Amino acid sequence: MPGRGAGRSVITSRPAATSFKETFVTYPASSPQPPRDALAGTLKRTEIQHRPSSIPGREIVQVLTEIPAGVESGWHTHPGEEVGYIVAGTVEMAIYGQATLTLRAGDGFLIPPRTPHNARDLGPGTGHMLSTYIVETGQPLASLTGEPDDR
Repeated sequence: MPGRGAGRSVITSRPAATSFKETFVTYPASSPQPPRDALAGTLKRTEIQHRPSSIPGREIVQVLTEIPAGVESGWHTHPGEEVGYIVAGTVEMAIYGQATLTLRAGDGFLIPPRTPHNARDLGPGTGHMLSTYIVETGQPLASLTGEPDDR
């Protein structure tokens, strides 16, 4: 097609019929891969992008996570901030030292570095979260911790 994409991003030039998931899974510069860490067998996660940060010693990782109804991530931490957004569904987010949140589509959240937390989909359908992590370079994206005793 003449001029297709000229001066525009690939995402905005896609046909309107492209689904949300197809856009995220097919757009990244490199082939999407599930993050390899402690949560790899618990949830369906698709790494959207993984790039160096302008912050020395940090990298930026963006992940689309799908949590089936009634399933939880398990208590875990990340070696940096998690900035997240609920794309679809209702998710209960327990964060150590904070009140438990009930997050719905359109809600954002922030998890401080190395703070234990647990996400559980409340149903009825699968929850979808888009998270951007600003983490220490070369560290596992997530590490299971077990539920804190003094929540």
